[in-house]
Amino acid sequence: MTEINETDNPDNSSIKREMRVRRIKHGTVIDHITAGQALNVLRILGISGTTRAVVTVAMNVPSGVIGMKDIVKVEDRELEEEEVDRISLIAPNATINIIRDFGVIEKFRVDLPERLEGVVKCGNPNCISNTSEPVISKFLVNKKPVELRCIYCDHVISEGIAEHLI
Repeated sequence: MTEINETDNPDNSSIKREMRVRRIKHGTVIDHITAGQALNVLRILGISGTTRAVVTVAMNVPSGVIGMKDIVKVEDRELEEEEVDRISLIAPNATINIIRDFGVIEKFRVDLPERLEGVVKCGNPNCISNTSEPVISKFLVNKKPVELRCIYCDHVISEGIAEHLI
């Protein structure tokens, strides 16, 4: 539900507008997503334009904590641990709010795992994990700044991590 209130001042020179996104009864709110990453979060969650889920996305919202942020609300869904781990790679400051009966029953900050297996594709085309060998990609994770180091070839991924997600 979007509500717009318009109030004219005496000289009719400006209009005050207020927009609110409706609360969700059950589901997940992902807050403090790195600005510009909301669409990648949707991709991680497997949400596309053909989904039947009710999804709310806010991008480039002012934040006193991180400057600008994105927010994603997904009704009637709680995230799996693997999804949270993937989100942490592109939004290491994100918070997850679990909503039931319109109230927050659990709130936590994502935590980058120390190792990843089978989650990210190595950017080195010559890496053994990119061949026909039955090898699962494995990375060590550096938390600040977020960097992924392939344990096979030492290739480092520090930018465009979302494009390397499997």
